[in-house]
Formats: sequence, structure tokens, C-alpha cells
Amino acid sequence: MDAKAYNAALADLRKDRDQIKHAKAALAKLEAARDKKIRALAAHDKANAERIAPAAGLSLADVVHIAPALAPKSLAAAAPAPDTQAPQADQAAGTAPLASESAAPAPGNQPAPLLAAEQPGPPETHVLAQAVIAPTAHPGPAAPGPAAAAAPLPAAAPARELPSIPQGPQGDGWFTHALNLASTHPNFIQQARSTVFLDTTTGTLVHRDQTLRLNLPDASAATILRAVFHSVPEGTERIFITAGDPWHHQADQHPFLKDAVAAWLNAPIPGWRTDTGRGKDKMAGHFVHPRNPVGRYQSDNGRHHVEIRSVGEWFDPEGATPAVVRDAFVLLWKTLRAHWNDAVLMGSPSQTGRDLWTRTIPTRGQHADGYPVLSEELRGLLHTTAGQGRTELITPPAVPDKLPALVEYDRTFAYAKHTWKSPVGTPKRITAATFASWSEKDQIKALYGCGHWQVRVTVPDTWNHVGILPAPAPGDRAWHYPAQPSTTFTTWAGGPEIHTALANPIQPWRIEILDGLLFDDGKPLDDWAKKLKEAWSSLAAQAGLHGDPNQRHAARLASRAVRSLLLYGIGSFAQRPRMVTGTTPRTMERDVPPDAEIIGFTDETITWQRPTGFTRDPNAHPEWAAAIWSGARAALLSQRHRDDNTYAGALHTPPGSVVAFRTDAVYLTAPQPWPYHGQPGDYLNKGHLPGPVPAPATEEQLLALRDAGRAALTPTTIPGES
Repeated sequence: MDAKAYNAALADLRKDRDQIKHAKAALAKLEAARDKKIRALAAHDKANAERIAPAAGLSLADVVHIAPALAPKSLAAAAPAPDTQAPQADQAAGTAPLASESAAPAPGNQPAPLLAAEQPGPPETHVLAQAVIAPTAHPGPAAPGPAAAAAPLPAAAPARELPSIPQGPQGDGWFTHALNLASTHPNFIQQARSTVFLDTTTGTLVHRDQTLRLNLPDASAATILRAVFHSVPEGTERIFITAGDPWHHQADQHPFLKDAVAAWLNAPIPGWRTDTGRGKDKMAGHFVHPRNPVGRYQSDNGRHHVEIRSVGEWFDPEGATPAVVRDAFVLLWKTLRAHWNDAVLMGSPSQTGRDLWTRTIPTRGQHADGYPVLSEELRGLLHTTAGQGRTELITPPAVPDKLPALVEYDRTFAYAKHTWKSPVGTPKRITAATFASWSEKDQIKALYGCGHWQVRVTVPDTWNHVGILPAPAPGDRAWHYPAQPSTTFTTWAGGPEIHTALANPIQPWRIEILDGLLFDDGKPLDDWAKKLKEAWSSLAAQAGLHGDPNQRHAARLASRAVRSLLLYGIGSFAQRPRMVTGTTPRTMERDVPPDAEIIGFTDETITWQRPTGFTRDPNAHPEWAAAIWSGARAALLSQRHRDDNTYAGALHTPPGSVVAFRTDAVYLTAPQPWPYHGQPGDYLNKGHLPGPVPAPATEEQLLALRDAGRAALTPTTIPGES
């Protein structure tokens, strides 16, 4: 083969690649639509996997995998739960072994009991009846070190297997901090950016106190940049899009929304190129996100640097004009300045929230040297084993086919309720043997403290309510909440959830401690969160009392922006492995990094992304995010209202009445007498759809019913609601 034939074959291969990509995208859409139909059919009371499988062209096992509710009853009853241990001969199947408080530690591989068996009681009694200690076993594989890449999961894997800490000196070596890396108080002030607000649907542009009308013949980035810099020739550094979503204007030409966004961001713009960063600003290159992307550009002469962003990162503008959106940002800035005299609004709430937090780091006293960053191994472990908000849809027969109602309760400014205590310092490793050697008092104190525990969990054999603890499910970072009686599984969980499992109002679960991280208790986020809560309360009051409806709207948007500062600020502490997105001309295809995934392409360019691992981020504290997420998930199940001497949460409702969880919200079949005082963490009744209501079988159906319920309810408007 000569060079000419070689190049011709390469060209043909590229065509094949493009056709295969489009065919795979089309196939994926068809398979997703098929799976959605199967799940919808499964909701029918007479649905039968044997009939659905041939109609779908799938095996019976494939259909049951898509819709577990279709599993034949005989098979479901006979199949053991994953990771379920065989019962002892003198013990009923699925029953947790109990012993008296004076029992001696069990020899060999028998778990030793932590506490005496007691009758389950109300939460205030803090019954910790069935916590037990397991021997030093490590059921999962060791988590990868800094240089190790995660092995790809098999397509048909029944569930992810969470990592464990290696035994011996290797694992003990994880319990340290990254060298010369700590969060410290900044010695500089962020640079404010000249910002304009643009509605690409109407062409309305607001710059300072001026409102202009732009001629936008199309929604391309080139047209937007050209029109904005023609109307505001100098100084514009940030363009906030308030309406129009221009990055979606050719979505029908791409198989996935992310492809459409990537094509919009990377389309050639005469006189402009992708920004490569400047000075201390390390933000360079585009950020491809299906709904809130960021385009960063610099002029060819280097004089102008500008970013195009969506205000959707901060709040839903609810149809507000660009002028009202700008007023919301001005009001937000003024309110924050009352608490931080050097406050600057950056491009995103996560950037801004974390920057404001760094300005609360003490310059004197115990933490004047800052907060050290954990070792990369521990950060990787927390990234893999600490999930975020609970998202779960519960379908028949666990709930009625026809719901008597669908009632939505949402926790107002929820994460602000869980920032008063956070883990600090170098964690101690608590092995099963160490935990077993402690007194009952020390064990209870540890479980109440700031910890992250590897546990083996057994659901009580008479349990009839929703699941409590997260377990790894098929898919990347997916979680589910086992509730089937006698199910045993191994997982990681935070202290608040462990406590809920042991001291819930129904029945204590059996918990075996396998390993864990135990931190000192501290308050690294308390000052930051208190200031944000004060800002939120002030803006919420203005939203309810201001005489001008536009200013009320602006104040409401600003209060939701404060919520985003805290919510996404906490998320930014988690520090996920960095994913870099880049583009390469198709004529230079060989320059695409070998470990990159191609996520889009045009006739001129190839768009790719590749992981680069954890960066040396001085503000990476996944231990804080994990603790807050665990507390929020636990509060969805049970939360005490001391002033009202009562409890709220899913476990305080009758069995079969919980329809869904969505991060801070729970959906029920009946209203509840839960107190609401407009404080962070309180349950706000946001929707009530009277029944009979068909039980939702998909997330889309749930969201449609949610919207109908919100429209049906005529609530008293509570400013600043989350």
C-alpha cells in the first residue's frame, strides 16, 4: 500500500467512524425508548414478563433487569438477596443475632455484639440495639491509588462493589494529608467583571442602567459576540444569557443535547478563538454542559476576554426580564457586602460560594494555618463511596396503583441545616477490632461523631417501610436503598444515617462495623453558613414586603441565588476527578490524546474529553460535603423539631405512603401535620394533587404530577423557598 492508498483508506475509516457514531446514537435512543415502554408496561397490574419479553425481542432476564417488578414471584422468593449471609442453624433466617450486654466477645469469625437487645422505642430514647462488630474483613477491593485508573465495569454487572481501605501499613498510609496543600485565607481580592445581561429571544440587552435592543438574526455565538461588542464596544467580560438558550438552537440536528452544545461552543468565530486563560484566572476553555454551558473566548488580538454563561446556574429566572435579573444580582452583591466587605460575584455560584468561604478562614487561633487537604487516596475513597442527594421512585406494589393524592414536601434551604458541625483534622482509622475493643459509651460517641463508616447492613425481617441506607447499584455512582426484609448488603455511610438506622421510630437495623474514618468535630463552615443564612433571610423578607413587584421578584431571585451559593459551594468541596474538554481540527486527528473520548465532531473539528485525575486544589474537602449530604439524607427520613416537640420525615408516615424522594423533597399519598416556620430544614408543602392519581412509573410522570400538584395548591407565598 502506497502513501496515497494509505491516506484514502484513512479517509474511508473516518467516514465509517462517523456513521458508526450516528448509528450508535440512534440505537441508544431506540433502546432508551424501548426500556421506558417496558417500565411503563410493568406498572400494569396484569403485566407479565413472559409476554413482554418476546414483544421487546429480549430475554426474560433482560426484561426483569429493566423492570425488576416483573420478576416472577416464585423466582423472587427463591432467590437470595445480594450479599446475604446464611443464617446460623439455631437462628431463624434473616434474624439478626442478639446477645446480652455481658456476653463475651465471640471468637473466630462470629461478630461480637455491641449493645444489648432492647425493644425499639421512639427516637428520643436513642435505641442502638442491633449494632454489632464484624471481624476485620474487607469485602471489597482496595480503592485505587493516585496513579491507578478505575477498571471498567462489565455491562451486566449486578451492582458496583465499593472499595475498601487496604489492610495493614498500605491502608494506614492513606491517613495523612497532601503535602503542602491547605485552605488558607486569601491575601487578594477577586477582580470584578464587567457584565451584561441578554435575552436572545427578544434581543434585549441590559448594560448597567441602560437597556438596548440588539438585532440577532440567529443564535450563534458569533452573532452574539458581534452584536454585543458592537453595542458595548469596550470592557464587556461576561455575558449572562437570561432567556433563549442559544446553545440549543440546532439541537434537532444532533443525537444528544450535549453534542448540540459542543457544536455551538466550538463553531468557528471570525476574530475570536477559545480562551486560554490569563493571569491568576485558570478558567480556560469551554465547559460543555447540556443546559448551563460556559463559552470562553478571547479576541485574536488578545485585547478582549469574554465568557458566555447562563443565569440558570444561579436560579430559574421565571420569565424575568434582563433588567430584573440584573437587579437581582445587584441586590445579591449588596446583601453579601454587608457580611463580606470584599465580596465579588464570580461567574458561577460554586466559585463565588467557595471564595466567600475562604474569606471566613481565621487568620488567628487554632486554624490560622488553614485546613489541610486529605491525601489523594482518601479523597478518592470519599468520591467513590459518598453519594449526594437521595433520588428514588417507589412504584406499585410498594404503593397503590391509584394514589389517594400526591403531596409534595420540600425542605427549605436544606443544606444550611447541616453545616453547624463538620469533620476536621487527620482522620483516625477505626478498624472492626478497634471499634470492638471500645466501651459502649465510646462506640455511641463515635457513631454520633464525624465519621464515614464501612458497614454490613441487614434489614429487619419484619421491615415494611422505605430503605434507610444507600447501597451501590448498577451504573456509575448510582445508589439505591434496599428495604426488602432480611436483605444484607455492604456499603459506606455517614454517622447521621447510621444513627437513623439504629434509632429510627420503627425498628432498629442490624449494623456491623467493618472499617471507618473518624474525624475530630469542628466548625469550619459555621461562620460562612451563618452569614449566608442571614443574607437569605434578609432577601426573603424583602421578597415578601417590598412595594415594587419587580423588586420583590428580584429579591426572590437573589434569595435563591444565596441558596445556590451554599448548595454549589458545598458541592465544590467534593472535588471530583477533573475532566478536560478540548477540540482538535479534523486535519490533525492524530493529535487527539490517546486516552480521550470523542464526544462530538463537525466537518472541521473533533471535540473530546479525558480525565486527568485530582488536581492539587487547596480547597478540596470532600469530607465536608459527604457529612452534609449524609445529614440531609437522614433528615429526609427523620428530623426532630425541638420547639414543637415533634418529628417529621418519611419514617413518620404510614407504610406504603412514600411515593418518591428527590434530593430535598419527599412525595407522599397524604398531607402531614409537620410544622413549618420558614427556617432552614423545615418541610414546606409545595404541592397537593387530589386523587385518585395514577402512581407514576417514570421520573417524567412524577415531574408532570408534581407540576400539576403545585398548580393545584394555592399556598401562601413564602419568600426564599428552596
